[in-house]
Amino acid sequence: MPESSINRYHFVAEWGGTRIGFAEISGLNIEIESVIVRDSSSAVDSGRKIPGIRKFSNIILKRGIVKGDNDFFNWINTKSNGTIERRNISINLLDEAHNPIFTWSVKNAFPIKYSGPVLIANDSEVAIETLELTHEGLMITTLK
Repeated sequence: MPESSINRYHFVAEWGGTRIGFAEISGLNIEIESVIVRDSSSAVDSGRKIPGIRKFSNIILKRGIVKGDNDFFNWINTKSNGTIERRNISINLLDEAHNPIFTWSVKNAFPIKYSGPVLIANDSEVAIETLELTHEGLMITTLK
């Protein structure tokens, strides 16, 4: 029996705010830096590659603006004299019964950029706000 594909449109993010639904979440990326090393006694003028440090992309949360909800703005404004509120975040991809099937766990996230909506007079699209987060780690758990 072939495996079924998983839809990407049913997800929630537990991030410490009151609303957990988002229009879009991106940046769930891990990259390993490639480091070139060369022994000083080597007659070859090129090096060999070894794995370096892991790098994590910034995570971008996008959602429609709702009257009275300032959670994005309030979180980025926790910055004071070199400190900011850090949070662990869980992003869950859900099955049709609303159960998590994939979880991305983000360690020590904090906001680095807030973007308000683009306002256009002759448009009927929803006003979207964006919060960009940096963090110190990303783990992926697959649930059965």
